Amino acid sequence: MILIADGGSTKADWIAINKDKTEAFRVRTLGLNPEVNSTKELTDRIIHMYQLINIKDDVEEIYFYGAGCGTPVAIKILQDVLESIFTNAKVFVAEDMLAAVYAASGKAPAIVCILGTGSNSCYFDGENLHMKTVSLGYIVMDEASGNHFGKILLKEYFYGKMPKRIATKFEAEFNLDADFVKKNLYREQNPNMYLATFAQFMFAFKEDKYIKRIIKKGFQEFFKYRVLPFEKGRETPLYFIGSIAYYFRDLLEKVAQKNNLTVTDVIQRPIDNLLAYHRSHI
Repeated sequence: MILIADGGSTKADWIAINKDKTEAFRVRTLGLNPEVNSTKELTDRIIHMYQLINIKDDVEEIYFYGAGCGTPVAIKILQDVLESIFTNAKVFVAEDMLAAVYAASGKAPAIVCILGTGSNSCYFDGENLHMKTVSLGYIVMDEASGNHFGKILLKEYFYGKMPKRIATKFEAEFNLDADFVKKNLYREQNPNMYLATFAQFMFAFKEDKYIKRIIKKGFQEFFKYRVLPFEKGRETPLYFIGSIAYYFRDLLEKVAQKNNLTVTDVIQRPIDNLLAYHRSHI
């Protein structure tokens, strides 16, 4: 049996396939990011999913593509965790950008971007990924991501810059007690996921001018730092992966046009495309 996983910071989608390429089952766990989750937390999130544990001795290969898996140290952490659970499996771990490329363009050259809980981008030349910069994560980078917009909404609210019509609904949706917010930001696990929950609030107000302004500004920052440096034109396919890109596709396309680029496609969850890619390579 083979396991294929697309792991973000918030959630990880798993598909188990049999040797004859038929799908056995699919399941979703909490995110598995070795940069923000402890080894114990990574292990617990897998072993508490009974569908995975029930087949742990039958798994022969694992292909895990995950957020936070962009450095050798992080890859080794997650690889060790997976090998300790699936003791008969050969484990391959790579960054989520590679899964995004396989899901979006397959083997064709393209710029591929992720806009989910975090954000990232690469240029794929048909064989290799090219990154303009190493991602330093949610505190320093992650432009236009869920946690990026969550930080903006919190600042706008606490500085009194959020319009009353939005602030009232924001207060009704979240616990905005300052001590509670700070506890989740500085003392709890996964502050990036916590910040991204605030961004989900924007989905219901995507037509509001205030929200549109925030989104467009964030997208422009992303293009400035993560897309334009590749110096590619409209002839290069441009793909986006993730819920932020999916729910705000109309604004994303407008910002792309402003920068003389065209969005080729937006994929909310890449797992099905990733499955198709692996089926063709088994």
